[in-house]
Amino acid sequence: MSGAPMPGTTIAQLKTSRQWCADALSLRTEPRQHGGMTESRSSWLLGGAVAIGAAVSVALGAYGRMHDPTFESITAFGFSTLYEMKAWLAAVAAALAFVQLLTALRIYGRIGGGDASRATTITHRASGALAVLVTLPVAYHCLWSLGFQTYSNRVLVHSLLGCLFYGVFVAKMLSLQLKGIPRWAIPVLGGATFTVLIGVAATSSLWYFTNGSPG
Repeated sequence: MSGAPMPGTTIAQLKTSRQWCADALSLRTEPRQHGGMTESRSSWLLGGAVAIGAAVSVALGAYGRMHDPTFESITAFGFSTLYEMKAWLAAVAAALAFVQLLTALRIYGRIGGGDASRATTITHRASGALAVLVTLPVAYHCLWSLGFQTYSNRVLVHSLLGCLFYGVFVAKMLSLQLKGIPRWAIPVLGGATFTVLIGVAATSSLWYFTNGSPG
């Protein structure tokens, strides 16, 4: 079959057909663009954010393991013991994490109808910031006072989750600054941050309030 145009085909139609073919080929051979950024590059940047978060987790774990615990506290914020302070602050952080979850579901349209209000967005951001701030005294005393402990399965899991939390949090915050990353990235990282924080509280606060001792 020859490549000659069909009878009755105009020059304009022929040019349009060739342009359509060229566009179709370019879609298959060129990486997709997201706001001026290729999908490949945005994936690399997302991977970089996750790698930095992983490095933060490893660094915290290494410090906690190599550092000699002092078993002292800088401040207990009015609580009778260091362990009581840790338990209550972790519980407050977990409660704020649930506020984050509910407002996130509202923002992404999973609950409620229509667009989320500005108050919902502000509450989402404020609860997240407060949750992290509340955990800082806990993390400091865990690493400096107690170190990376492994004397029981629960304590080992708690130590691992405590280090992992800040790594996931850093990865999420860095990813928020990136343009063109996959739409699932922020919800997944946000969900991971929530899950890990609840795990931290469950292996510390829940145990303390249930057993009355750090164990």
